[in-house]
Amino acid sequence: MNELQRLLSFWQRDEGTAPNFSTWRKTPPRPPHTQPFPTDLPAPLRTALSSRNISALYSHQASAWNQARAGKNLILATSTASGKTLAYNLPVLAKLLEDPAARALYLFPTKALAQDQFSSLQNFQGSVPNFGPGMYDGDTPQKDRPAIRKNARIVLSNPDMLHTGILPHHANWSEFFSNLRFIVIDEAHTYRGVFGSHVANIIRRLKRVAQFHGATPQFILASATIGNPQELAEKIIEEPVELIDNDGSSKGERHFIIYNPPVIDASLGLRKSAILEGVRLAADLFKGDVQTVVFARTRRTVEIILTNLQAALFNAPETNAKNRIRGYRSGYLPTQRREIEQGLREGQVTTVVATTALELGIDIGGLDATLLIGYPGTIASARQQAGRAGRGVEAALAVLVASPNPLDQFLAHHPEYFFGASPETALVNPNHLLILLEHLRCAMFELPFQKGASFGSLSDELLEEYLQFLVDAQDAHFSNQKYYWMRDQYPAANLSLRSASPQSVVLQTIDADGKPMVIGSVDGASAPWMIHPGAIYMHEAQQYFVQTLELEKQLAQLVPVGLDYYTEAQQNSEIEVLSQTAQAAVLGGAIQHGEIQVTTQVVGFRKIRWFTSETLGQEPLDLPPAQLQTTGYWLTLSAETVTHLRDAGVWSNDPNNYGPDWPQVREAVRRRDQFTCQVCGVKETTRQHDVHHKIPFRAFLRDGQMDRALANRLENLTTLCSTCHRQAEQNVRMRSGLAGLGFVLGNLAPLFLMCDTRDLGVQTDPAWPGASAQPTVILYDLVPAGIGFSERLFEIHAELMRRADELVSACGCEDGCPSCVGPGGENGLGGKSETLAILKHLHH
Repeated sequence: MNELQRLLSFWQRDEGTAPNFSTWRKTPPRPPHTQPFPTDLPAPLRTALSSRNISALYSHQASAWNQARAGKNLILATSTASGKTLAYNLPVLAKLLEDPAARALYLFPTKALAQDQFSSLQNFQGSVPNFGPGMYDGDTPQKDRPAIRKNARIVLSNPDMLHTGILPHHANWSEFFSNLRFIVIDEAHTYRGVFGSHVANIIRRLKRVAQFHGATPQFILASATIGNPQELAEKIIEEPVELIDNDGSSKGERHFIIYNPPVIDASLGLRKSAILEGVRLAADLFKGDVQTVVFARTRRTVEIILTNLQAALFNAPETNAKNRIRGYRSGYLPTQRREIEQGLREGQVTTVVATTALELGIDIGGLDATLLIGYPGTIASARQQAGRAGRGVEAALAVLVASPNPLDQFLAHHPEYFFGASPETALVNPNHLLILLEHLRCAMFELPFQKGASFGSLSDELLEEYLQFLVDAQDAHFSNQKYYWMRDQYPAANLSLRSASPQSVVLQTIDADGKPMVIGSVDGASAPWMIHPGAIYMHEAQQYFVQTLELEKQLAQLVPVGLDYYTEAQQNSEIEVLSQTAQAAVLGGAIQHGEIQVTTQVVGFRKIRWFTSETLGQEPLDLPPAQLQTTGYWLTLSAETVTHLRDAGVWSNDPNNYGPDWPQVREAVRRRDQFTCQVCGVKETTRQHDVHHKIPFRAFLRDGQMDRALANRLENLTTLCSTCHRQAEQNVRMRSGLAGLGFVLGNLAPLFLMCDTRDLGVQTDPAWPGASAQPTVILYDLVPAGIGFSERLFEIHAELMRRADELVSACGCEDGCPSCVGPGGENGLGGKSETLAILKHLHH
């Protein structure tokens, strides 16, 4: 029995651990499916493979070779550590051997991954004459760049560098582009949403430049297992793509465990901290000498886990032992990271605590276990992180420690999502108007557009219309049947690949030398809710505190911090339907999809503790309203459904009837409080202040009868300004069944979309004007003009309702908690029973 098996046996017997395993899936070993080397594999490559003890190809590597040699574009969608790198390297290297002038471009989403793949290519250095691969990214010294452009036969880069540093200067790359035979796009599943839509347009520009230089390169893409790899690949490169998913790699025995921390307050649904339980399990793995990587979502969490783990294991400062536990995140210097990677490969490091920086295919050798502290956001990421353990035929373990987040709790109760076909579809929209116009500007800077030319899948008429728009905006000039760029500035420099809005707010902080440093930008529409004063903004897993936001100057000042909370903007939104593109009658009501305009005013924000979702406090804000034109999906309950709910006593969204003497009571309270808000101290001006029930009015319903006299006692009433009243009411309003439905749908939707909860807006309205004053839940893309999220939700409505019902039904809380419909108010009532009643009407 080895170390891992001994530990698993202990966990199965341990009373403090075993009862919390909600799932333990054991997968038996899988033998390799191999094929002999292809007859047309060049001898130097055979020799290079033999020197690495490779005597055959896995079945998917052989399939990739055959399709690539037939001139097909292809996407490899096989499991982590299945040998995808070799599958795309072989046809590229064979072409380089056969054609001494041939070149290839490799694109990776991160510099670290490109660096790692650069190292793996060095293994073939002696097999291909004048091979010399070259790294070309923002870190490449200026003095080395001309030699790489001239001599490197494989250039390794990333979409950002291609966008700003290669395509606009393609004249300097004429020899490279004229001989470009292959383009490899690794980790293609990361190119989704806004970023993926930008990358698809960069590929359009890349193909256009290559064509200008006389080349028509072939594409090979590689992806983690997602629901639509072929569709995604074809959208990114806009050409037919063959799917290679016949994974022939060998696997050792695999244990996948979902650990759900024990409940410490059943009525509130509160569980033990996922971080502290994760630390306990990591300590067990360390003591058992099981080499482990612990994944956390943020830098801050990495440091908390690291500190707690070292404290749990070492009472005295044993430096040598402490060196066996290391952190790994994007803030570390490249030399530190290389040293940690080497320590893992050579076994000197037993435990590493990492952000997703280690998720992608960086070579760290074969680990025994991975521990995921909280669901990483997508199933593709979870599978990749789990796949870092067990490279080879040895047994391996992956443990997901569930947080109280609704998505974590859903997966804890429905583990089939991890093991079946992926429900996630990566969405891109290259023809998104705002993104497309920006890339047309960049493309025109690179090469003039001939009248009648094409740009990807865009129709000739539409392209002509957009080019004429650029002429009218004085960005372009039309002469001799060509459209020329006519502005002085270089358009790619001002275009962020992570935003759809041409108007963006620059994020500025101070570096170690006290000098201003730009860390990124946020589109103008998102700025008020993402980077308002007091907000905690995450960038590359580092927390920043927003000190100031100057919308006129399009500038926000931030400082790096390490806090135990995040912020959530509280906003009032009005949504207007601009046009309807689809509608359908469904059980319990109707669903629609269309264009909407969202007018939002951020009125305050909540501070929420990491991993417990506990509200630590809230603060008011006074920011101007912002408008967002986007796409939405909305679900409207029918009058019949509402009547059924009302008759059953599970509908609390009707307006309150405070009684005939309410105007006099209200006046008396305001006079008593001297017409002053009792929270912020603001006095009444032109608008009268509101009067608020401290214990909610509906709490005085007794046996179907409302006790208004008790509810309207003066000591239960207080005067609040409109801003403070909205914040106070939010705590109670959240508890209605309709708001509970919005909460659960907004948290569950990302499971199907490969997006973050922050990519979606959610609003509930018991009498929405956009649906003839009927109760409605609206989910919308938080991206100008939309990116396709809401349209996808419209398509999978029935599945979404079924899964929402399963999530709320399976939650063990009494009346609502952060893991299902949202927590019950301190003085209010939870909305779980109401939400469940609504869901029963919405699906079979």
